[in-house]
Amino acid sequence: MLELPDDLRGAFKEPLGRVFTDPRALLAADGAGDPLVAVGDVVTAHLVDAGRRPDVAVIDGKTERHAVDDEVARVLPKPDVEVTNPAATLSRDLLSALVTALDDGPTVIGVDGEEDLATLPAVLATPLGGAVVYGQPGEGMVLVPVTDESRATARDLLSRMTGDVDAALALLADGDSGAS
Repeated sequence: MLELPDDLRGAFKEPLGRVFTDPRALLAADGAGDPLVAVGDVVTAHLVDAGRRPDVAVIDGKTERHAVDDEVARVLPKPDVEVTNPAATLSRDLLSALVTALDDGPTVIGVDGEEDLATLPAVLATPLGGAVVYGQPGEGMVLVPVTDESRATARDLLSRMTGDVDAALALLADGDSGAS
């Protein structure tokens, strides 16, 4: 549905929120609301270890393009639904799964491919007051409280991708219409 153009890759180097190395501090921080969406295997494992299973987790069995280690794999919940999402893309299946998971309650989305870009649609689909947490390589976990401002940033980045942006935004807006 959407693909990340090469000239936009640099826009994802800067964290979209506050960076934490301690999951308990992240969970206690202002803006760590409900629902809580985790994007990434290591982030999900850290939150589970800290006693907070995310309402929605998006995992692919990898971290920084390598298989997660056994310690992380043991902690991860098993996927409830599987989707295909090739690297540097956002597939319709992934977007639909995010919207459905936020409506249905605790869900782990297993991705065949890559989940790195799922943060953007997660911010757009999560109700205001919720939070999205994702991993920032070499830095820690990024907490993105879902606000009008974080949604505007996510919408701007997503709109700069190639593909059917209007259909993607409509799908994500439809998912949020009853939630906020």
